[in-house]
Amino acid sequence: MDREIAKRLRWVKLFEVTGHAGLVCLKCGTSRPTLRKWVKRYTALGEEGLQEQSRRPKTSPSKKIFAEQEALILKLRRERSLGHRRLASELKRNHGTPYSLATIHKVLQKNEVKLLGKRSIRKSFIRYNRPIPGDRIQIDTCKIVPGLYQYTAIDDCTRWRVLRLYARRTAENSLAFLECMLEEFPFAFQRIQTDRGREFFAYKFQERLMKYGIKFRPIKPRSPHLNGKVERSQKTDLEEFYPTVNLKAAEIRDQLSEWQHYYNWERPHGSLGGKTPIKQVVELSSKTPFWDDVGAQYDQARERIQEQNYYADLQIRKLKRCL
Repeated sequence: MDREIAKRLRWVKLFEVTGHAGLVCLKCGTSRPTLRKWVKRYTALGEEGLQEQSRRPKTSPSKKIFAEQEALILKLRRERSLGHRRLASELKRNHGTPYSLATIHKVLQKNEVKLLGKRSIRKSFIRYNRPIPGDRIQIDTCKIVPGLYQYTAIDDCTRWRVLRLYARRTAENSLAFLECMLEEFPFAFQRIQTDRGREFFAYKFQERLMKYGIKFRPIKPRSPHLNGKVERSQKTDLEEFYPTVNLKAAEIRDQLSEWQHYYNWERPHGSLGGKTPIKQVVELSSKTPFWDDVGAQYDQARERIQEQNYYADLQIRKLKRCL
């Protein structure tokens, strides 16, 4: 018999013999409520009632997470390998359950889920960032499935994004996307940066940029790291948005608009110190130039139609310098 159970049994037996609770408490060094509890349990259950019972409450009205939500977290982690922050974002956006990172960590730790492998980062890594909103907009296209391409524009400074889906990557769609950018960016932008995709080098696209006083700055070939912000943001779309929607649904474009709004207004951004893009926009609003200021800084004489072939364009640039 366990020592604690034997001790409680002696208390009960002494009380049965004496019938004097005060004497038993004084002799055994216990309190009346404690003695009363063990006597009551012994009377009802015998020696089994003298065992320690769980003090866990039968109901938990303030409990934050239940078996259903716990299973959902484990499913998302298992099927899509989402980290703590992306799990929190996914649960809030699609399931209306805004759990903290600590709560998600407890669920994963309770179920002995291993941490995701850490990415190797160069020690000499230096992150560049443009100082004001609109100083540089990175644009890129991403193939989602055949017949469905995403155009993405992201501001280098605030990470504000504009997204659209088109059936093809063409100059006409690039022009349409440019109009969407002008309408939906909450500030003026001075230059856009693209890769050397054919859809951005059409004459009519470059002429439209000149008309609006926007500088065109394509990157060198085989240099996707120079467009790193838009590349990483598209990876976020492929990991967080597209696995949650039906790509053949008629409302896919409306869902993309909702995701764009969530990204700009609600989703914390790691490179912004946990701030949302809209908060960064507001904080830097006093430094942000207006369209009149951008137009005043634009020098038409220094801009020209650029060739898609980088090396041919380089030779043209050298010739113009000699003239």
